[in-house]
Amino acid sequence: MSAQQAAPRDPSGDAVRRQAAQRSADLSAGGPNTPTHGVDVVTVGEALVSLRSSGPLANGGPLTMHLAGAESNVAIGLARLGHRAAWVGRVSDDELGEFVLRQLRAEGVEVAAVRRDADRPAGLMFLERRTADVSRVRYHRAGSAGAALDVEDLRAPLAAGARMLHLTGITPALSDSAREAAAWAVRTAAEAGIGVCLDVNYRAGLWSRETARATLTPLAGYASVVVASADELDLVASASADEPTAVAGLLRRGVRTVLVKLGADGARAHTVDGVTHVAAVPVTAVDTVGAGDAFTAGYLSGHLDGLDLVDRLRRAVTLGAFAVAGDGDWEGLPRRDELTLITGSAAGTTLR
Repeated sequence: MSAQQAAPRDPSGDAVRRQAAQRSADLSAGGPNTPTHGVDVVTVGEALVSLRSSGPLANGGPLTMHLAGAESNVAIGLARLGHRAAWVGRVSDDELGEFVLRQLRAEGVEVAAVRRDADRPAGLMFLERRTADVSRVRYHRAGSAGAALDVEDLRAPLAAGARMLHLTGITPALSDSAREAAAWAVRTAAEAGIGVCLDVNYRAGLWSRETARATLTPLAGYASVVVASADELDLVASASADEPTAVAGLLRRGVRTVLVKLGADGARAHTVDGVTHVAAVPVTAVDTVGAGDAFTAGYLSGHLDGLDLVDRLRRAVTLGAFAVAGDGDWEGLPRRDELTLITGSAAGTTLR
């Protein structure tokens, strides 16, 4: 099936998107459409077993096993801050699948809706530290359990209700069935008044920019929050769109907030009221993998807590700083009572 065939249909055009955006606004304000059951955030995607090496993989040597995956990273970040987060996907029905579930359960992420797939293996991610500043990642995920995600895997979790649905551009790139599931999920969530957060998270190894644009541009029309790096905005707009043009188009389509990640320069948020910029939290970078997911978790946490836009961005860049200041995708993320460790008077000190 082509990417165009997988795009969600929108028979009512902009009217449907405006109605979905209004329902998202009601949710953020705790209005009458707020679900009375379910979790705060449902994340949908593939969780990987990450095997990490401190040196070149070609040289051999010990590997350490970790949990990885953009959506599960976000779920863990939210759970550590006290929110009810669920991760939905498929895992292999073996020891590696059990490892994924044990890690998520240990972090307080709800996994009741996860499907064990007896016919497919776990997706693997190999990460090697090539220099102090450069790491290289290789994936083995074709035909994995996670890539077999389909619409039926998502019906019950979304029917149970949530305040937000979070997914990334990685999931629809995995397979035709995952693409259909992502399209169904954002449309169903928007129609139910569930806010949708879409992180573009482009992976060149999974699909071309042209195919990504054909799929992600219609998906973005159902989102209340779109997250992207500056060089990813054209994937939810026209190929030639610069940032102001891309953002203006998204806001016209009903997106309420467009977040642009700027790395060491912080982040900016575009809304109908204008542009807000927040500087990055200065830290010594150790491992940048997972920083974008931490940023998204911080922003969604602030949204769930009812913070204003500036404070949501501050929490987002704070979690991003925690992520880059330690090893691992999510291992260094803070609990709620640790949020000031790198921003307050404790920064740069040893606590005894």
